Amino acid sequence: MPTRRKFTSQLAGIAALTAAPLHLAHSQSIGLAKILVGFPPGGATDAVARRLAEKMRGGYANTVVVENKPGASMQISISTLKDSAPDGSTLLLSPTAPFSIYPFTYRKLPYVAEDVAPVTSVCSFAFGFAVGPAVPPSVRGINDFIAWCKANPDKANFGSPASGSTPHLLGILLSKLSRTELTHVGYRGDAPGLQDLMGGQVSAYSSTVGSFLPHLKSGRLRLIAVSGQGRNAFVSDVPTFREQGYPINATESFGLFLPGRTSQDIVRRAAAYLHPILAQGEVVAALGDIGMTAKSGTPQDLANLIKADTDEWRRLIKIVGFTAES
Repeated sequence: MPTRRKFTSQLAGIAALTAAPLHLAHSQSIGLAKILVGFPPGGATDAVARRLAEKMRGGYANTVVVENKPGASMQISISTLKDSAPDGSTLLLSPTAPFSIYPFTYRKLPYVAEDVAPVTSVCSFAFGFAVGPAVPPSVRGINDFIAWCKANPDKANFGSPASGSTPHLLGILLSKLSRTELTHVGYRGDAPGLQDLMGGQVSAYSSTVGSFLPHLKSGRLRLIAVSGQGRNAFVSDVPTFREQGYPINATESFGLFLPGRTSQDIVRRAAAYLHPILAQGEVVAALGDIGMTAKSGTPQDLANLIKADTDEWRRLIKIVGFTAES
């Protein structure tokens, strides 16, 4: 299992980012750069990557493309990064889960913490839990849903975009905390899962808040809880799990990573180039459209964030009792 201590200490000597002019970052040496994404085209991660590639093109490198490497819970995309040249030309956009959760849920992974070099966080996001037409309109909150599930055990189920994903684990946590048997239905992405939710084939669905936003006005689904310590700015009328008696606080972040063998100088310069991009109003608004809050930081900040998430998930996985083989 990868050690978080090594992951954090990997960047312990990195100084504060320099304020070097952007044209010194990489454009003089990189003709083609690519951003690896471990999910199919069309999803939230892919959308974020393509927006970043658009902004980096002509500056970070002459050409910046997105390369989708879906499958195996991001193990394919991370392995591709691991084997890439450490020259700044290959980055990975990834949620933090493969580094903070998967070491506890997979018996063996094809990567260790040192195989990636954190560059900067990109955005943070919360998770939501929604019900569809299979559930009566009177169900307006989590406690209503739990009571309905106990009265209708044959319909007590929830979907998520993938088995072993953070939304899946949060659904299991809800099941454990409420002492209610909730059957999980795993999908390959949000598109088929949300379609089944709104079609009444699955009772509830757990995913990122942003995945529900385009469908809320239609009334075909009802968001009944969000994760986090406080209300979510994108759906401020929806109570948190915590407000409803369930301490489900987990949020997650996307980060950009370079191969672990990349020099600290290249890591620093890549971060310095990306920070102004992530602060642009257009980028902040585009991320907001999919329920994400722009958030950049130093390489050490991202390493520290993953360590904190790892400590929290080490505790939660013991409660959930989930492994990829279970």
